[in-house]
Amino acid sequence: MAEDDRTIQLRRYRIVAGELDAFVSWWRELVIPARTAHGFSVEFAYAVPETNEFVWAVSVAGDRDAFRAIDERYASSPERAAAFAGQPRRIDTATLTLVEPVGA
Repeated sequence: MAEDDRTIQLRRYRIVAGELDAFVSWWRELVIPARTAHGFSVEFAYAVPETNEFVWAVSVAGDRDAFRAIDERYASSPERAAAFAGQPRRIDTATLTLVEPVGA
């Protein structure tokens, strides 16, 4: 668990070629509000245009079990369903991993 009692998930996506800008717009406008409505905080987000990648991290207060429970509620929520409704497939591959801080 993170030092401030938050659990962080690193989310790495390979975006379908030509869809990165549209993905980022959709993510900002619809995904972030849906996530924050369920208690998630965005830790950071980066686009890598040269490789069509999008890397970001979300966190919630609590341990890994708390994260998984909140993530399950989010996954079946009307907010998430609304955010994804009618959207084309823009994520080619996704890698989702709970991470631990190591300090610098």
